[in-house]
Order: sequence, then C-alpha cells, then structure tokens
Amino acid sequence: MTVIRLVWAEGADPSLGLPAYETPGAAGADLRANLRGGPVQIASGARALISTGLHMEIPLGFEVQVRPRSGLALKHGITLPNSPGTIDSDYRGVVGVILLNAGEQAFEVTHGMRIAQMVVAPVTQARFEVSDVLSATARGQGGFGSTGVG
Repeated sequence: MTVIRLVWAEGADPSLGLPAYETPGAAGADLRANLRGGPVQIASGARALISTGLHMEIPLGFEVQVRPRSGLALKHGITLPNSPGTIDSDYRGVVGVILLNAGEQAFEVTHGMRIAQMVVAPVTQARFEVSDVLSATARGQGGFGSTGVG
C-alpha cells in the first residue's frame, strides 16, 4: 500500500480529519475545505482557491490527482477548471483546490465541506527523442472526430 504523509498547515483545523475513502471500493479519498476564516462565497461563473489545510509528501513515482465530486457538479455546477489537477511528488506547499461555479446561483463553501476527491496514481517519466519518421497507424494524422461519431 502506498503511504501519503500529511502535515497540518499552521492554523488549520485538524479536527476535520484526514482525507478518507467513503466506501471500500472508492477510488478517490475526499478532501475537505479547511476554512478557519469563515465560509467562502463563489459567484456564478467565478472560481476560488480553497485550502485543505494539508501539506503532503507523495512518494517518488506517484502523483495525486484532484478531481471534482460528482454530487457537487450535478446539484450545484461546482467543478474543477483544471480537472484533474496534479499534485507532484516534490510539492510540499499547502494543498488548495480550485473550485469553479458553473452553476446559475452563488455557492457557499463551508468549513469541513467535502469539496473534491484525490486519487493516488503511478507516474512514469518518459525520455523524449527527435525522429525523422513516426510509425504508421490506421488513424494516421486524423484529429478530433476523425474516428467517427459515437
């Protein structure tokens, strides 16, 4: 099992607990808003950086992907504009989640609210080489929609 070490940021509320998987089959662990300064209002069409109050130590060879919560997206239009966001293994700052309100009404983020989910994933780094030719495929240089509809 991969271990992610966590440290609470100065002024964060540790009573919220650590990220957690809500069910045994969950791929993502929920991240909570750690808002000691009070709720944050996000107007329709606006975005805000919401602190989790956590620093992470992710092992080399892994990343943490930050993804929207489907319930917030469906019910309120709350999503992540850079989804999935990546937290690299060498990042040690406080983890923040960029929330975008794509809904029609303002949305209030409150202290302790589950705002996103994190998925731990392996990472492979590649070596990049310039070549004079690439191997041929059936698709070739076809771009968006080139393989048909549906």
